[in-house]
Amino acid sequence: MSDTILSMRGITKEFPGVKALSNVNLEVKRGEIHSICGENGAGKSTLMKVLSGVYPYGTYDGDIFFDGAEVKFKTIRESEQAGIAIIHQELALIPELTITENMYLGNERATRGVIDWNLANAEARALLAHVGLNEDPDVQIKNIGIGKQQLVEIAKALGKDVKLLILDEPTAALNDADSKHLLGLLTELRAKGITCIMISHKLNEIEAISDSITIIRDGQTIETLDVAIDGANEDRIIRGMVGRDLEHRFPPHTPAVGEMLMEVRDWTVAHPDDSQRLVVKGAGLEVRRGEIVGLAGLMGAGRTEFARSLFGQSYGTKVSGQLFLHGKEVHTRNVGQAIAAGLAYVTEDRKSLGLNLLDTIRESITAAGLHKIEKLGVVNDSEEIIAAERYRKSMRIKAPTIEEGVNKLSGGNQQKVVLGKWLFTEPEVLLLDEPTRGIDVGAKYEIYELINQMADAGKGVLVISSELPELLGICDRIYTLSAGVITANVPREEADQELLMRYMTQRKAN
Repeated sequence: MSDTILSMRGITKEFPGVKALSNVNLEVKRGEIHSICGENGAGKSTLMKVLSGVYPYGTYDGDIFFDGAEVKFKTIRESEQAGIAIIHQELALIPELTITENMYLGNERATRGVIDWNLANAEARALLAHVGLNEDPDVQIKNIGIGKQQLVEIAKALGKDVKLLILDEPTAALNDADSKHLLGLLTELRAKGITCIMISHKLNEIEAISDSITIIRDGQTIETLDVAIDGANEDRIIRGMVGRDLEHRFPPHTPAVGEMLMEVRDWTVAHPDDSQRLVVKGAGLEVRRGEIVGLAGLMGAGRTEFARSLFGQSYGTKVSGQLFLHGKEVHTRNVGQAIAAGLAYVTEDRKSLGLNLLDTIRESITAAGLHKIEKLGVVNDSEEIIAAERYRKSMRIKAPTIEEGVNKLSGGNQQKVVLGKWLFTEPEVLLLDEPTRGIDVGAKYEIYELINQMADAGKGVLVISSELPELLGICDRIYTLSAGVITANVPREEADQELLMRYMTQRKAN
């Protein structure tokens, strides 16, 4: 049996006006963890969609050999039957169905046309245990978090006779503990002979777990590194990805902190489905003009719930507490009132909650501030075009025109569009929830620069992030949240990851 399970040779894929892949080559050894790195828009996901039949044979040039034979997949089902399973960054789960229903959709456990739910649930429970997910298979997907949904997808893939498992940004939505568990799971799968391809922007994880690393830049293969022989530290990978050394992960910034801008006192929020369950408990924090403030916490600590409840009570029930802007108490009972008061919220889920993927850049940029460019209910098209073009240029959104659909943009450029949308409303305080999730190091640097520019313009910025190095790199102060309680307020010069983690696991305020 050959040591090579996958060989992709001379793969070229074009879209109208864009060559996404140009003569890409990929060799993957049997039983290894092979990572693919590259900036957003480099072609990583496109290459995997070619492999898995999302882009069928005949729509690309080049040859694919899998498990010793040439393959010409025309559908996803054909690739799955060959033993290839792909888990996309946008999870393919139906929220209203149960875990079991999702896992066996299209692959039902049936006898004579009748589904055996007892068998399906038993198999699902065993597979969930295999990935370390202690969840009732009868629970609806919409009632579990994004991290658990990722594990359901992996369990679903393992339920098939998988030889090659492809994971596109598998830990992007996971906290440190869940990410560590998932990486350990991939190591177990490798020991059982299952080959894994992982696409990730978390370079520390790639360095820790990979046997080989292929770097793609601008739709072309740059190099493949054998980790044991060549070595592959983060700086080495970044140099291949961006074509140069990135001397600093975070742009230098000297804060000019001014007067108090936003103050939150005794903020309490109940779960929307269980009013007796408090997800935020008496929280309080301050943000000054020109200040970048971080909010750190483990998954489930209540970070997003806190931010969304501040933003027009868009999450939770029985929201209580006081919100002050410029020293004056304000009441924001809906999103419209929050925007009018000077708040803006960049959601952690840009594709579902931050953007309408059917819209263009022009429509997206102005969506939250149409009142600025309308008269008597009619939008002034000229003003809309001028505004959208201004933000496209100032935020360096990579797109030919403002009429480009946001669904065609890379993750980093989509995030810039979301930021532009909220900057157009001219807010006083920006609540940024995971502002760099799922984007590469080059795009992250640009987002950090934009955050610095917002602070330099006198705005207050609250940044929520699961990546502690990111908070330590860009924030002036960092609050920690544990089980809905603010446990500490740490100046940057006193903070390190160990200290923050200690406060993030406390249950009482410091």
